[in-house]
Amino acid sequence: MRDSQFQEIIEEIRRFADTAPDLASLQDFCVLRISESLPCYDWVGFYMLDENDPGVLKLGPYRGAPTEHVRIPITEGICGAAVAQREIIVVDDVRADPRYLACSVETKSEIVVPIRANGDIVGEIDVDSHTPRAFGQQDREFLERGAAIVGEYITGHRA
Repeated sequence: MRDSQFQEIIEEIRRFADTAPDLASLQDFCVLRISESLPCYDWVGFYMLDENDPGVLKLGPYRGAPTEHVRIPITEGICGAAVAQREIIVVDDVRADPRYLACSVETKSEIVVPIRANGDIVGEIDVDSHTPRAFGQQDREFLERGAAIVGEYITGHRA
């Protein structure tokens, strides 16, 4: 069931990306669609590298509890580590990971998936869950596909 749900969401995101007026609209559609459809995805958002300060991630569209982490240096947190290591990071228990920047006492697990445009990391999709070990291989592949769509959009719309 979950695989078909992931496929349906990806198809909707891809269709929206074909006509999205701008990146923010696409990102907003993604976080809304994902958060509405997947109840264990308690916080879904984008962090994008700041064009004026590429060592910092800026919070973009998100759904979930407000966060004080609107700017994260790439030397800090799980979000920073995903950019610095250029790879997906899955944390089954955020309390056991010293890199975790506490946003909510309810968060138990997190997945961060880098977004690439023209081979460069430009941002990431960040998902938190109130459930421990919430993210498996299907979640990873689903979010990778979503990040790829956003990356393709950025590549095609850069001036």
